[in-house]
Amino acid sequence: MRRISTTVIMSAYNEKQVQIMEAAEKLFADKGFEGTSVRDIAEDAGVNQAMISYYFGSKEKLMEAMFTYRGTSSLLQLEEMVQDKTLTPIQKVEKLIDRYIEKLLTNQCFHRVVVREQMVNNNGFISDKLQEIKRLNQALIKELIAQGQRNGDFKKHVDIPLLMITLVGTVSHLITTQHFYREINNLQSLTEEEFQKHIRKKLSHHLKAIFKATLMYEQ
Repeated sequence: MRRISTTVIMSAYNEKQVQIMEAAEKLFADKGFEGTSVRDIAEDAGVNQAMISYYFGSKEKLMEAMFTYRGTSSLLQLEEMVQDKTLTPIQKVEKLIDRYIEKLLTNQCFHRVVVREQMVNNNGFISDKLQEIKRLNQALIKELIAQGQRNGDFKKHVDIPLLMITLVGTVSHLITTQHFYREINNLQSLTEEEFQKHIRKKLSHHLKAIFKATLMYEQ
């Protein structure tokens, strides 16, 4: 399995580049790639257009850098968790679930960009990058599940891609329908911070129960 170097994350981009990528991410999520201009990004990031050209060369290269930055960071965290010898396989699974919930809820703009790009599929590099990230994710998660299978904790035949679709799909659906979820559960009195804390807890409990039922033998 290909190791992910920490230098890719810690050294590849400076603070100003990250600032520009985060501004672009929000605009791409709201207006789409085609609907966002370099001028828009520069204004939102508080920099001049020449700086964007200097660091990234073009809007396309900026988007490519954004996907590399987000995707590699996530993979590094996953790799470190899988290799952690202080956790049992089921503890790793529970940590995986909480990390995905946190990642998707915290980086909702990037998630919306990913969904948009998967639907449009116009950018060859982005499509290839998404597939690469997915393959590396699946390989790491497969190793995590294999650790539990070797210990006799997990069932032998597990459909890992479907399990991950359940995780990502459940969180994604709640993100897009959270206003309805809030209303139907009479949670309007909660502040936004309280509501976000509430759905994190509910998602964590719900998904861990599903994963345990799917992975583990009945006690």
